[in-house]
Amino acid sequence: MNELIFADQELEVGFIEKLDALLEGIERMGASHKASPGNEQFLTDKEVSAWLKVSRRTLQDYRNNGMIAYYQLGGKILYKESDIEKLVMSGYRNAYRLDT
Repeated sequence: MNELIFADQELEVGFIEKLDALLEGIERMGASHKASPGNEQFLTDKEVSAWLKVSRRTLQDYRNNGMIAYYQLGGKILYKESDIEKLVMSGYRNAYRLDT
């Protein structure tokens, strides 16, 4: 019986040590993270397509038709999060009928 308690305690100590190491790693990441200019968040086409629930090909059409602003660095396409929010909000329409 004492062996089982001791084995459980070892598992708990090991688990807590791993949690501490994970927390230290997260804190280091936070300290080393550099904000982009103006604290702007940049998104990949994969992230934007998931957010808008459209295909990446549709995003390409949006770029080609000038509907969406983007940056191209080599072969990588990036979008400013604020530009995507503006695009989404430009399609917002108020309800014209209120049920009372």
